[in-house]
Amino acid sequence: MHTVKYDSLNSTYLDSMITNKKSFEVLGVGGNIKECVSLLEKTIESNGLTCRIYTEGRAAGIASGLLVAGLGVVTAAGIAAHNLATYNPDYEIGKNLVKNKITVKFKKEPKAK
Repeated sequence: MHTVKYDSLNSTYLDSMITNKKSFEVLGVGGNIKECVSLLEKTIESNGLTCRIYTEGRAAGIASGLLVAGLGVVTAAGIAAHNLATYNPDYEIGKNLVKNKITVKFKKEPKAK
């Protein structure tokens, strides 16, 4: 998988990766996750593609929430609703707050000719 540091991220790189339907990681995002995700989403959608944004490791939130007054059920319901609203996206944007990175995965197979 291709990687790029947040400080080196530019529109030329993003356009190339999205146009060519490549997966990649943005490393060293730090406190700029929200801005970076917004830029990624805008670039993907401006190329006529769809995306789903999620937080990596959220399944752990469900499991731990089950232990705290049934919050896991609420979390699971929220995730299910989000997944339905963004069904079958071209890209998934995974935010990893612990590792300071964003993973951008192209999810659809090329159409057969």
